[in-house]
Amino acid sequence: MTPPLRLCSAALLALLAALPVARAYNPFLPGWEYIPDGEPRVFGDRIYLYGSHDRASGDAYCDYQYRVWSAPLSDPTTWTDHGVSFSTRDQEGHKDDVDYSNNRLYAPDLIENHGQYWLYAYVVGAPCAVAVSDHPAGPFKFVSKIKAPAGSNNEFGGWGQYIDPGVLVDDDGRVYIYWGYKRSAMAELDPKTMVDILPGTLINDIIPVEEPFKFFEGFSPRKINGVYYLVYAAGDSLVYATAAKPTGPFTYRGAIIRNRGDNPGGNIHGGLAQVNGQWYITYHRQSHNAEFSRRACAERVTIEADGTIKEVEQTSLGFKQSLDPSVKVPADVTCVLRGGPYVMEFDYNTRAVINTKNGAVVGYKYFEFGPKSRPLTLHTELRDHGLAGTIEVWLDAPNAEKGRRIGTVTIEPTKKDARSYAPGDGWRTISVPVEKVEGRHALFFRFVSASGVPTNAALADLRSFGFTKKK
Repeated sequence: MTPPLRLCSAALLALLAALPVARAYNPFLPGWEYIPDGEPRVFGDRIYLYGSHDRASGDAYCDYQYRVWSAPLSDPTTWTDHGVSFSTRDQEGHKDDVDYSNNRLYAPDLIENHGQYWLYAYVVGAPCAVAVSDHPAGPFKFVSKIKAPAGSNNEFGGWGQYIDPGVLVDDDGRVYIYWGYKRSAMAELDPKTMVDILPGTLINDIIPVEEPFKFFEGFSPRKINGVYYLVYAAGDSLVYATAAKPTGPFTYRGAIIRNRGDNPGGNIHGGLAQVNGQWYITYHRQSHNAEFSRRACAERVTIEADGTIKEVEQTSLGFKQSLDPSVKVPADVTCVLRGGPYVMEFDYNTRAVINTKNGAVVGYKYFEFGPKSRPLTLHTELRDHGLAGTIEVWLDAPNAEKGRRIGTVTIEPTKKDARSYAPGDGWRTISVPVEKVEGRHALFFRFVSASGVPTNAALADLRSFGFTKKK
């Protein structure tokens, strides 16, 4: 559903978009925003996120605009929407920037050079657009299509699309562009124009499709401590390769993060950024039980002394070190969804985890409960489906082998099925005591149907939860 902000006048929209929004979770942007393919860049005292743009309950990848979000390095949990920065159609008061195509915009990249900010926009089925701005948030003014060397055949750059471009400005001022879908390539850009491919610089298959590389799409290049990194998608895993030169040869190093297992799987795309001395990898998660409606996430990573990056898990943390159990937590920041549940947006203010059938597990990593153990009360905001059941509350794992059950929420059914309510109606808070907890833990909710209730029937939609300490 289109959020109300999208229906405001252009002036009011711009005013509201400029207001910072705090969200100390993963996904780290406001719940109603869907930015996949996020490319993080640090300019000055802010971190900026450049990506494509999905819609809630979308039926296709991306739409026709880019939006830029940024946050101060001093508080990377408070993000500002800078509005539409580039588009292939008239969007929310922003005029069409591309006169040769009305197609969707897929994964972009942006770099700084000559004191300006250069956007490389992948226009589906059309030549890649290059645009420029004096500010990293844009808006960006179209400059040119990327220009292949004179005499190049029509297939150069994948018919000029330069799919999922990633751009690197080296310390010596030379500029490199990497691109590809199923097959990869790179070339050198003229640093004076930023749009012309220099003759004789094309290298095909810069990353092989064979094992162990398995290149699929989504380049994100970086130079870190004198080493060249290419982060890219290998199916549903975000992996990386390194080299001593920007032109390779590149050595496969392994996975950084995967988009399968504990979450509904799908494609993945992201990049590395350093914030206040800490490295992060950005990526996206799927929602709405589909490949679409993807949301921006980030995880802490460590670049070891030898340049390697250890694989990390998906969490609910984003740019925070831990979750605060005393703060009301939106249920849609779950990082574990097993047994069929998924995140759904009902309207601008309402997102929940739904399809919680018997045995479904919804998990959150990680809470810091503090050094002192004391009894707690759990408050869960939910609406039932007219069926009886329970929600078991577990620490560390949703089973007795590795976890500890600290409480149980009894779902006493109302007469109405949640599907008969309007999105904002039917919610109620159930409060139950739970056992004493201290320290850092993952938290899991396990849904269990009552006797006689069909095991394939959803029990309740979970909207939020939180804890208070018992005196």
